[in-house]
Amino acid sequence: MPHAKPKDIFNRIVSSLVDVYPERERLAIAKNYLADRFHIDSIKLAINSPQPINESLLTHDLRQLAKGTPYQHVVGFTIFYRRKFVCNQHALIPRPETEELVDLIIKENKIEDPFILDIGTGTGCIPICLKAEIHNAQCLGIDISSEALELANKNADKNEVDVEFSQVNILKEGLKPAQYNIIVSNPPYIPNADRAIMHPNVLDHEPDIALFVKNDDPLIFYRIIAKKALEALRPKGKLYFEIHENYGSEIFELMRSIGYVDICIHKDLQGKDRMISAHLK
Repeated sequence: MPHAKPKDIFNRIVSSLVDVYPERERLAIAKNYLADRFHIDSIKLAINSPQPINESLLTHDLRQLAKGTPYQHVVGFTIFYRRKFVCNQHALIPRPETEELVDLIIKENKIEDPFILDIGTGTGCIPICLKAEIHNAQCLGIDISSEALELANKNADKNEVDVEFSQVNILKEGLKPAQYNIIVSNPPYIPNADRAIMHPNVLDHEPDIALFVKNDDPLIFYRIIAKKALEALRPKGKLYFEIHENYGSEIFELMRSIGYVDICIHKDLQGKDRMISAHLK
């Protein structure tokens, strides 16, 4: 295997992505790539001693990245809440904002042995992390996509946690009554009109079904899930959503009108309305 100086490879990666990402993202991708693919950390990068490099793998990956393939799909995983999750085109790549939602649930949970439902589970990142972090939690993740559920099961196995997954179309199917202490969902919430301002690496490589809603009914998932959760939650049960930053007040009023109390909008680290929580009466 040929050797190369890490800084030369770093600069090569950065240069190859000029037409795809702004400088800050190019630098982050180059740094992460060296660590994830070739185990070259920041210390090795600074020392800059020649390291073994798989040139054919590097060339292949740079071609994919230059075409706009998301970094997480190129290397095959992402880190979410300190755990590794396999990623592919069948589910959304877990985002930092969703880590904040997981963290909020963990910090607020005071229930012994809670039963938690995640609606639209995708990679399974939410129930897997909640199962790992909350003592004696029972977690179920549901999704309309069989491919996403296959990915979620793989991630549960890799993270060595016992989470059940099931195929459910929440818009058309019901939930069992009085089952859950906590229901959480990061549903589709981006209006189709926002496609024009989104990066191609999202539009071309992540599933539309997990991203977009019709312009004339952007709150469809919030309304239907909140109504079905009324029956599915146990007494004093709690509902959590990740939300579009522009719809916080509308979702607040929606949940109030349905009958929830103690409704709270939570901002993310960027200061944007990103999460909402509420209790049953």
